[in-house]
Amino acid sequence: MARGDAPQDSYHLVGISFFILGLGTLLPWNFFITAIPYFQGRLTGANSTAETLGTNHTSPADTFNFNNWVTLLSQLPLLLFTLLNSFLYQCIPETVRILGSLLVILLLFALTAVLVKVDMSPGLFFSITMASVWFINCGVDAQTSALGYFITPCVGILMSIVCYLSLPHLKFARYYLAKKPSQAKGQELETKAELLQSDENGIPNSPQKAALTLDLDPEKEPEMEPEEPQKPGKPSVFLVFRKIWLTALCLVLVFTVTLSVFPAITAMVTSSTSPGKWSQFFNPICCFLLFNIMDCLGRSLTSYFLWPDEDSRLLPLLVCLRILFVPLFMLCHVPERSRLPILFPQDAYFITFMLLFAVSNGYLVSLTMCLAPRQVLPHEREVAGTLMTFFLALGLSCGASLSFLFKALL
Repeated sequence: MARGDAPQDSYHLVGISFFILGLGTLLPWNFFITAIPYFQGRLTGANSTAETLGTNHTSPADTFNFNNWVTLLSQLPLLLFTLLNSFLYQCIPETVRILGSLLVILLLFALTAVLVKVDMSPGLFFSITMASVWFINCGVDAQTSALGYFITPCVGILMSIVCYLSLPHLKFARYYLAKKPSQAKGQELETKAELLQSDENGIPNSPQKAALTLDLDPEKEPEMEPEEPQKPGKPSVFLVFRKIWLTALCLVLVFTVTLSVFPAITAMVTSSTSPGKWSQFFNPICCFLLFNIMDCLGRSLTSYFLWPDEDSRLLPLLVCLRILFVPLFMLCHVPERSRLPILFPQDAYFITFMLLFAVSNGYLVSLTMCLAPRQVLPHEREVAGTLMTFFLALGLSCGASLSFLFKALL
């Protein structure tokens, strides 16, 4: 089937389904880091979360280092299963891997919601919560509010499961998902053949034309047959890495800087204004909401331009400049500190830092992921993409590990 015969994505249903699948993938991480007040209240041994939900208190986190642990245990499984998936993806069917993962996430979030109504010691609660975080990533009274909060991602995961199960019933998705590698190669050859123009004798205007129009004297035997295009061999992981190592290193450094302070340090920043509505919602809005919006904006910018290009040395420079965000956030208004002073107490400083921090994170991550395939040959791009995924997970894990050190330096 030629490319022109491919079905269309009617009403963008397949695109919407993949969007919801991505949403379901990121829901666990975002719900855990934005429910920090609830977890901090439970870790102090309080029976009621009335004073912790929706507030900006951070002192209980010092006992268990909740922000650091939830970040680390969210990213280590990603690194581990990225490695395992490289070896097991041919052994375990895609349906089992994706649907099984979504069902496990659903069950563990349901467990987290049930724990809202169960009284237990802070240590046991912390252990169960951290175990849930690990396995997930491979008006009314306060307890009811927390229960509803953790039921919400369950609904999101259910929507993801429904969308995934509906994909085989959509013609557009079925056409591409059911395509075998041999069919893909056949279509590629067909498409390339269509691009070749033929002369009046039916001979394509290509470099091979000279070989086809050699002297055809019947008394003279050709010394050799026209050479057939050689299929590219299996790409070497090491050779591909040598081509993209600098871009991969930039990706690692971007995520290392980001996860070393977000959310471990940034979630501890409080408003310097007097207590009120602004101070109550300062961190949820200026830390989490602002970061995600500006990060999305930064990623979208690469749809319009890619600067600097893959041959420029400006990319490593821009990535290294982001290291400055680490001391900047550490010197913001974090009351729980014993070593470093507060040099940027005003809220405007933190908001400005977070805006630049998030935009640069989104843009540089998307830029490096776009540039890596352009640095290798076409048949090496799949390997390059796999390597970049591994280094992405490596950067996340390195950043989560460094967050313990930076928090201890406060």
